[in-house]
Amino acid sequence: MLGKIMKEAGLPDGVLSVLPGYGATTGKALVEHPLIKKVDVTGGTAAGRVIGEIVGRNLAKYTAELGGKAPLVVFNDADLNAAVNGIAFGAFIASGQTCVAATRIIVHESIYDEVLRKLEIRAVSIERRMGSPKNPECMMGPLISERQLKNVQELVDDAYIEYERIIQEGGNRLTGKSELDGTDFSKGYYFPPTIIASTKATDRRILSSRIWREEAFGPVVVLVGFSTEEEAIELANDSEFGLGAGIWTRDLARAFRVSEQIDAGIVWVNTHHRNDPSSPWGGAKSSSGVGSENGIDAYHAYTTTKSTIINYASAEEMAVEDWFKEGAGNVRYG
Repeated sequence: MLGKIMKEAGLPDGVLSVLPGYGATTGKALVEHPLIKKVDVTGGTAAGRVIGEIVGRNLAKYTAELGGKAPLVVFNDADLNAAVNGIAFGAFIASGQTCVAATRIIVHESIYDEVLRKLEIRAVSIERRMGSPKNPECMMGPLISERQLKNVQELVDDAYIEYERIIQEGGNRLTGKSELDGTDFSKGYYFPPTIIASTKATDRRILSSRIWREEAFGPVVVLVGFSTEEEAIELANDSEFGLGAGIWTRDLARAFRVSEQIDAGIVWVNTHHRNDPSSPWGGAKSSSGVGSENGIDAYHAYTTTKSTIINYASAEEMAVEDWFKEGAGNVRYG
């Protein structure tokens, strides 16, 4: 489809090639070819490391946008309705299958219960409107594959087994019929918006779980509380990933202060996912990749800087620049 669109748009033959195939075969053959001078990949951290090793052997340029486990911090001065809308969008858009999905929700303890209650209502509302992706009224579709569904279910089950009674909403694959349009969920990979949260904002048991640590790539969020700004920053940075992060506050000074201390390549304030072509997009930690998409950084990543030195001296002036003439004396290079 992409190749057809680009050709119809007038792109010359040979500028774009679409090579269908598996990454382990077609992709590997492509990136290891010595004529490839630049590789740009979006994928998981493990795949990014393998590809980076191959590219490195050819000393080619490499940009990689890899894993994420984005924190979203909600301070007690934030507009709660807007913040909950932001959490839902950041976490559940595309069924949570984005590298910057807001999956670790860090909420001030004074508003923890209210945020949890409002988010539960929003999750139920979204689940009620799940159905066929072909339906314009559908708010959330299935996961991409059975393998991904099993991975999400495994991470959620692990949290439930280790930290019983903290799954507040969702938690299991959908198998019935859609309230929206009658879609048979059992024939797809449907997983509902899921909230994992303790009944107490000060409960820290979940921080040692896989669902807090690992990228789920599904509609699952973990809520934890905090009491101080320093604690919020510490929780936000408690991850091997550093791609995206979110801050919700009315205090612009706080937004700048906290943003500077969060180890992420992209930090949103009172929004999520938004980006501009001029704004660099990349990770701040190795597990989230190397280099940046967009902006001047991406331009330089795809180009090579060249120096051209021209001597404008006359022929007479150049005649005296004879380093090896007889009697040149104590002439040194440099």
